[in-house]
Order: sequence, then C-alpha cells, then structure tokens
Amino acid sequence: MSRYRGPKLRINRRLGLLPGLTTKKSNKINRPGKDGNSNVESKKLTEYGVRLEEKQKLKFNYGLTENQLFRYVKEARRRKGVTGLILLQLLEMRLDTLCFTLGFAKSIAQARQLVNHGHITVNKKTVSIPSFQCRLNDVISVKEKSTSKNLVESNLKDRQVAAIPGHLKLDTSKLEATVLDYCDRNDVGLQLDELLVIEYYSRR
Repeated sequence: MSRYRGPKLRINRRLGLLPGLTTKKSNKINRPGKDGNSNVESKKLTEYGVRLEEKQKLKFNYGLTENQLFRYVKEARRRKGVTGLILLQLLEMRLDTLCFTLGFAKSIAQARQLVNHGHITVNKKTVSIPSFQCRLNDVISVKEKSTSKNLVESNLKDRQVAAIPGHLKLDTSKLEATVLDYCDRNDVGLQLDELLVIEYYSRR
C-alpha cells in the first residue's frame, strides 16, 4: 500500500496537530507506544530523528508517498528562492490541498476523493487528478451537479476555520474560487520547520 490507511489519531499524537490528516481529536495526550504512557521522561530525539519527524509531518498531512515528497523537494531545489518556502508553496498549490483550504472538504483525503470523483473543475474543465498543480488566476469551482454542490455546501457550513487565506478569493454563492497569488508562510496551518525537511533530503 502506498498511502497510509492506519489510525490517524495515533499519528496526530506522535507528530502533533495535522489539520490535513483529520479533524478528529484524541482523548489521549501521551505519545503512542509503551514509553509514551510511562511517567519517565521520553528519550530525547537525535538530530536525524527530529528531521525525520518533520518530514513525516509533511508526508502525512498532505497524504503523499515518499517518492512524491522527494520529487517536490527536488523541484523546490531547482527553483530560485528559499527552498523551504517554495516546497510549501508547491504543496499548497496542489488541487486537493486548495480544495481543503477553501473548505470544500474536511480533510485533504476527502478533498482527494472529491477531485477523483470529478466534482471539481479548474477553468471550467473537470480535473480528476488530485496532484494537479494549479497556477495563478486559475478558477476552481464545483461541478454544476446537485450532488456535488450539496456535498461541498455541507462541508463549508461545518468549516472550522472561518478565514480564507489572502492568496485565495472565494465566492460562496457560486462555489467558485480564484488563485490570486502563492501562499505566504503564515498561511500554512501546519506547524513545522520546513528547513529540517530540506536537510533530511540533503544527502539524496
């Protein structure tokens, strides 16, 4: 299996809050595993362990395979600018991530399913590839079908985060959004140090 299908709350307890993975919250506060439930202070992570956990945050939050994430890192290195920020911008410009950010879905996994099932259009054309890389001024909208609209409207009502990031413009009456710009670092809801992810892949 290429994608993670296991318990999501367990991952949240180990890595911290991952908004794209699940909206559920665990009643347990300790890290999973035998050591997490003991009163003894957890062993300090090595430098490699810290970098690995930061990489895992990206992988699980955005629902990527190892190979996909490595390809994004290579592309971020190739482009001019701050590599860590470019990596996040590439991930945030994925169609499934944008649908989640706009509130069309409750998680990135659900957004991926929305796209796979043909509920989403880009510039009036149906796109069924979740990893589709959107560009500036692209218009993302919901298909003109009652099932598609009802599903998205229900998710928008239950949306926990009210504010839409400044690089996106959403028209809720039309269920249509426009990509105005690339995201800023502050627009990314995931708490991580992206530079440690770049360091993790530095030897590859």
